[in-house]
Amino acid sequence: MKIGVLALQGAVTEHIKAIEACGAEGVAVKQIVQLDEIAGLLLPGGESTAMRRLIDYAHMLPALQSFAKDKPVFGTCAGLILLAETVEGEEAHIGQMRIAARRNAFGRQVDSFETKLAIQGVSDSFPAVFIRAPKIAAVENEVEVLATHEGDIVCARDRHLLACSFHPELTGDLSLMKFFIKEMCSNQLIH
Repeated sequence: MKIGVLALQGAVTEHIKAIEACGAEGVAVKQIVQLDEIAGLLLPGGESTAMRRLIDYAHMLPALQSFAKDKPVFGTCAGLILLAETVEGEEAHIGQMRIAARRNAFGRQVDSFETKLAIQGVSDSFPAVFIRAPKIAAVENEVEVLATHEGDIVCARDRHLLACSFHPELTGDLSLMKFFIKEMCSNQLIH
């Protein structure tokens, strides 16, 4: 199974390594045509504003929006912001996940931290790395909240879309990546 990582900016290599450690093939997606080859897509951590500029430069926004309507997408940190239907204080980007995102909700780079999270259906003690992390400020009724940190939503699932505030690719724990690949991508047929 091929899982893509949007490879315009951010933690692309780390995500590909995590995908491959789970037994799938990781594909660096830089062109629209590559979306036809993959069962799911990761939107990596990085800088969401820079990613959006590069998405626009590559004319990929409509294709990414279309992909996310029907196919599994996992947004980590900045990827969460790209997926969110609403982003506080700015225009939405891909906008297919029924959540509201708040940028840098856990502070600046110096406020980065690690903690253990219980992620519903995934792990009782996931090592979560928060770096200039956003939070999920609100979810629509049908969206499943999978994890919280001190009352803030930090991981959620909306049908075939998954998002987290933290960086799962920076730990040795593959449980969240395996959940995405096995539970959300394995039923996708590639033509």
